[in-house]
Amino acid sequence: MPSFGTLKADTLTHSTAGSLDTNFVVEGSAKAWVNFNGTGTIATRDSFNTSSLTDNGTGDYDNSFTTSFSNANYTHSGMSGDGGTSMRVVNQNFSAEAPTSGGSRYQIAYVNGTLDDPVFVGVTEHGDLA
Repeated sequence: MPSFGTLKADTLTHSTAGSLDTNFVVEGSAKAWVNFNGTGTIATRDSFNTSSLTDNGTGDYDNSFTTSFSNANYTHSGMSGDGGTSMRVVNQNFSAEAPTSGGSRYQIAYVNGTLDDPVFVGVTEHGDLA
């Protein structure tokens, strides 16, 4: 298939939904995300820019990116649960392993700090890709 070069635009316009400055797409879009089952043998349900997940033990996971970030100063947000009523926290544990441009380590814990393998885990990263 032939290559047609680079598309350059400052604004994207939809026929009925309005317009958006492309800077919001470039700077504001999630650059990686993953939704996975954290119980037993972990299993990715769906993802973007996630090359692999590693189970390091109860509630402790490594997420490797397909395309690295430009540095380790990206942000993340996460959610987890199993349909129950207990709240859990998705924590990027810097004492266990600092994030790198190629991946992050996350721990899932109840509010009291006890690590847990929830059925549903979702993590999203925002930052600049390399």
